[in-house]
Formats: sequence, C-alpha cells, structure tokens
Amino acid sequence: MTSLSNNAPRRYFVDTVGRRVLIGLTLEETFEFERLDSEQVSAQEGRQSGNGRGWAPVAGERRWLELYEKHEGAWKAWMAQSRMELRP
Repeated sequence: MTSLSNNAPRRYFVDTVGRRVLIGLTLEETFEFERLDSEQVSAQEGRQSGNGRGWAPVAGERRWLELYEKHEGAWKAWMAQSRMELRP
C-alpha cells in the first residue's frame, strides 16, 4: 500500500468484511503474495541452475511473479476504467 506522503494510486481494495485485498487477487492470493514478498531468500539458495551455466528463479520467486503479473494486469485494467469514468 502506498504511504500518505506520495500520490501513487492504491493497489488494494477493502472487501465486504473489511480486509485489504490486492486488486485482481483473492484474499488467499494476497496473503500468499505478501508472505512471499517478505521472505528473504539467500543469494545462494536455489539460484544456480542445474546445468551450472546460469541463474534460475526458485519456486517462491516464480509464484510471486505469477501473482504479481495477475495483480498488475487487473490493476492496469482498473486504472484504465477509472480514467474512462473521469472523462467528461
């Protein structure tokens, strides 16, 4: 969520029972995304690919990216819709 000191658009909405949920995600996906986002993966753990020639994302990073892309797509659509509603 953005702080009150900047003007970035919000990325959460409040559901019918008052819980903050990322736009485009379910409550469970929001919880999973925030958990993955807060975890610190060591630089060595799971980063080297099996062939030793490059880096590969760990499972948690892949899932974080899936959730982020789902949220980002929904957020962009929400922003576009909001802009259309503001036009005269």
